[in-house]
Amino acid sequence: MVPGGFKGGLSERHHSWFRPQPSTHRNHEPPLLSLHPLVLAPVAAGALGGAGVEALHSRSAQAQSQPASVAAAPAAAVTTPDFAAITAAQGPAVVNISVTGMRKAAAGPDDAQEMPDFFRRFGIPGLPGNGAPPEAPVSGTGSGFIVSADGIILTNAHVVDGASEVTVKLTDRREFRARVLGSDRKTDVAVLKIDAKELPVVKLGSTKDLRVGEWVLAIGAPFGLENTVTAGVVSAKGRTLPDSGGVAFVQSDVAVNPGNSGGPLFNARGEVVGINSQIYSRSGGYRGLSFAIPIDWPRA
Repeated sequence: MVPGGFKGGLSERHHSWFRPQPSTHRNHEPPLLSLHPLVLAPVAAGALGGAGVEALHSRSAQAQSQPASVAAAPAAAVTTPDFAAITAAQGPAVVNISVTGMRKAAAGPDDAQEMPDFFRRFGIPGLPGNGAPPEAPVSGTGSGFIVSADGIILTNAHVVDGASEVTVKLTDRREFRARVLGSDRKTDVAVLKIDAKELPVVKLGSTKDLRVGEWVLAIGAPFGLENTVTAGVVSAKGRTLPDSGGVAFVQSDVAVNPGNSGGPLFNARGEVVGINSQIYSRSGGYRGLSFAIPIDWPRA
């Protein structure tokens, strides 16, 4: 599971094409956000009256008495993208990200009142009301993808937010310590750098030509299961969500779960069109509604 409670900011050193938006304060969130449910009511169609039924029978009889003069045109064949070819070509540029850090442990509102006077009087370290709150170690995993052969990687800001150590694992099992070059909470995009050369890179596309109903494919590490491939279709474009910083998300029904955060969303041509970021869920797991940050945003 990916941590959502790290705290971080934008570094002065960032890649030249990364343009972070002004950062605003956001409460710490889980890496794949659980949104409030939306309910749609079905619309019922009306029924034909008696006169309509008679007219329908009359037209049906006339149609049966006349020979068919034109044969129906065959339906156009629908081809499915070669997901295996896309995975083979682009999968090596998708990485697994592990993070560790420290998080302040929040005390309950009544802890200070319930603490015995003895402990308050002598200031036992780490107890509520005695200076800074205690810190607890945290760890988690996420996904990312390589955009430059010299080690530039894109992921979600919440994956690395406040992490003291970031490790990137490639598909060839090599591991590298990563530096956070830039992180923007508002758009939830972060840029990492590892010291490596001649790395595989993804092809970057655009959402401008992406159509609702098109096939899309995600590669990531849901629940830490590295290089997992799932596919679906684009459900909507330009979807705005609460506290999304103005990002117009790409909505799809691709199966995305905690750990997919920061991973790429590919179109049918094998081009990255989005960064998987959030899901709608009451349980924390996939429910058929996934949201990706358009790749055009960090490149703008």
